[in-house]
Amino acid sequence: MSNLIAPSVLAADFANLQRDIEMINKSDADWFHIDIMDGVFVPNISFGMPVLKSISTHAKKVIDVHLMIVDPDRYIKTFADLGSNILTVHYEACTHLHRTLQAIKSEGMQAGVALNPHTNVNVLEDTISAIDLVCIMSVNPGFGGQKFIENTYSKVKQLKELIDRKGATTKIEIDGGVTNKNAKQLIDAGADVLVAGSYVFGSANQLATITDLKAIANS
Repeated sequence: MSNLIAPSVLAADFANLQRDIEMINKSDADWFHIDIMDGVFVPNISFGMPVLKSISTHAKKVIDVHLMIVDPDRYIKTFADLGSNILTVHYEACTHLHRTLQAIKSEGMQAGVALNPHTNVNVLEDTISAIDLVCIMSVNPGFGGQKFIENTYSKVKQLKELIDRKGATTKIEIDGGVTNKNAKQLIDAGADVLVAGSYVFGSANQLATITDLKAIANS
């Protein structure tokens, strides 16, 4: 299976959101990556439910929702009803991770777990087989356009080793600071999905940038 590109809608032009959604629909991208922030778990606030509902109306690809919020369990059913295909919660926000994963899957979604830069992949030792996607944060969560954290490569390799050792089918997603300069190295380390925000939406030709990134990820 080919490696996947997921443009981060957080970096889109909010005044022209439908235009940017249509651009992703037409592009070689595979998923929409949508960050939901509450201003508590991370020091920023992003989309709420009405915006996600609007995106879902126009999106023609997989909707990959990344919850950067406290107490995500309260909203699992809501996000399923809003059209999320994949729902990712932060390990650091979940007291009973296995229960949360079961709740996500019971609503018909794939279950993802995100890890902050300081969180070791070993914390997923006991749950990796129940996780469809692990999102490795390669910047500190909360804001787009940050500098990529170099330790990410070794972290991806460690996670890939854990997945293989447990015989799991978990995908590895990288979120933060992804560009054409580090995409190949991330894939070589074991990544399956690359999230790109500022790099895509800040480029002069967004469609070409996505095509280029997809080609690098599968070269």
